[in-house]
Amino acid sequence: MALIDFTHFVNDLATSSGQAILPFFRTAIATEDKSRGGAFDPVTEADRASEATMRQLIRRSFPTHGIVGEEFGTEQPDAEYVWVLDPIDGTRAFIAGLPTWGTLIGLNRNGRPAFGMMHQPFTGERFFGDCGSATYRGPGGERKLMTRRCGSLKDAVISTTSPKLFAGEELRAYDRVESVAKLARYGCDCYAYCMLAAGHIDLVVESGLKPYDIVALIPIIEGAGGIVTAWDGGSAANGGRIVAAGDRRIHAAAVELLSR
Repeated sequence: MALIDFTHFVNDLATSSGQAILPFFRTAIATEDKSRGGAFDPVTEADRASEATMRQLIRRSFPTHGIVGEEFGTEQPDAEYVWVLDPIDGTRAFIAGLPTWGTLIGLNRNGRPAFGMMHQPFTGERFFGDCGSATYRGPGGERKLMTRRCGSLKDAVISTTSPKLFAGEELRAYDRVESVAKLARYGCDCYAYCMLAAGHIDLVVESGLKPYDIVALIPIIEGAGGIVTAWDGGSAANGGRIVAAGDRRIHAAAVELLSR
């Protein structure tokens, strides 16, 4: 089955998950802490309802496919096609009523990211790509996504979810990059990566990511002309320390600073 056959289905997943989430947004929703005494790691009924809805649709439509999800674990991880789901990337923003969260729907084929979508149902925006091209669809219509040229870190707008999520040498490494950049913005989660694909942000640096935090975003950024790797230049598909850039020149500069 050609990958293009999944495009309509991914949009159906996004629509159904958005319908499960939106009744909870900006309400007095209960929040649980998954951290067990560590840094606050929230989960809500909206997260669970969204992922359960997507899993049900995938199982019904493609019973031989695998699923990796933040809330309900892994099924058939060795399948040719594996869906990688984060029902609400940016749960902290969600519970604060801020619209910088999104649903991440990724599809691995033979272990490699092949298609991804970020859906923000509150703003009505979808960012999606297949590593070869990327598209934005929203209230203003549809257009191709394209990263912007930026040859120097001193001219770059960079983003990370929060510097407080780094510690020790990781924090010092991130600070080396931010200290050179023109502007830094925090708290955007998956939205920062999509703004990179759209040509508004130049660099995103993160640590401690899981596969469901990044798999869906890789085909979008690469399809828009950008690059996403681990800090050491290796694959980003397994999460961990991630650096994404719209221009390979600042990616190389950031990797050099992060690896000192």
